Amino acid sequence: MAGPTTAERGERQQGSSGPPPARGAGRRLRTIVILAVALALLGGGAWVLYGSQWLRVRHVSVSGTLVLTTAEVREAADVPVGAPMASVDTEAIEARLRRTLPRIDTVDVVRSWPRGIALNVRERTPVLLIRKGGDFVEVDDEGVRFATVSQAPKGVPSLELSASRKGPGAASLRRFGTGRLVRAAVGVAGDLPAPVARAARTVRVRSYDAISVELGDGRTVAWGSDEQGPAKARALTALMKASPGARHFDVTVPTAPASSVS
Repeated sequence: MAGPTTAERGERQQGSSGPPPARGAGRRLRTIVILAVALALLGGGAWVLYGSQWLRVRHVSVSGTLVLTTAEVREAADVPVGAPMASVDTEAIEARLRRTLPRIDTVDVVRSWPRGIALNVRERTPVLLIRKGGDFVEVDDEGVRFATVSQAPKGVPSLELSASRKGPGAASLRRFGTGRLVRAAVGVAGDLPAPVARAARTVRVRSYDAISVELGDGRTVAWGSDEQGPAKARALTALMKASPGARHFDVTVPTAPASSVS
């Protein structure tokens, strides 16, 4: 029996290659439908985020303030109330707050969905005060002068920078500069033992290695430089316990502390 001719074999191969026309059209239709649904979802999502009234800023909350008022923080933040939540530039708000209110140390601007912006603030805490006329400049634990107030906060010692361009402290002032001397005083204030820190009234800087502390009851502490702070704190604590009647303490060399009555 004779096999199929070459023409017949070609017709069979042509007829069996590729999907049937109906199946190919069905796949194309499904692809078009899927794309259309995806586009509709994307468009709807974008409208919900940016075009609708559902997700827009309606209120601004403030937390963490101690000296600043919530009104001051809100005004400085200038949050665009009524704008879409998704379009709010939180980094710009943070930068604006730190620039406008130097008392702010850190701030987190958080979207509180669906309609709120939360401003979580942490204020700087003064560790020293610098007299400026009748006012006081507050200095934090990093040596940043962040605010000027008319009334001194309770429990914060004053800084007296007596180093001048003439006299014993002149060389120290030229070498280190005012900023470094202020930071040294801040370091000393931070290293004082807690009972001494609470009683401290003045931190006096005559030079980089001649820093002293005056307490509210008239006692004085010669501290020296801001180096070896923890060791000096331990030496001062032991010295005060051993000499409760002393009026002057010297821990400039913490391994050889000294005290005197007068």
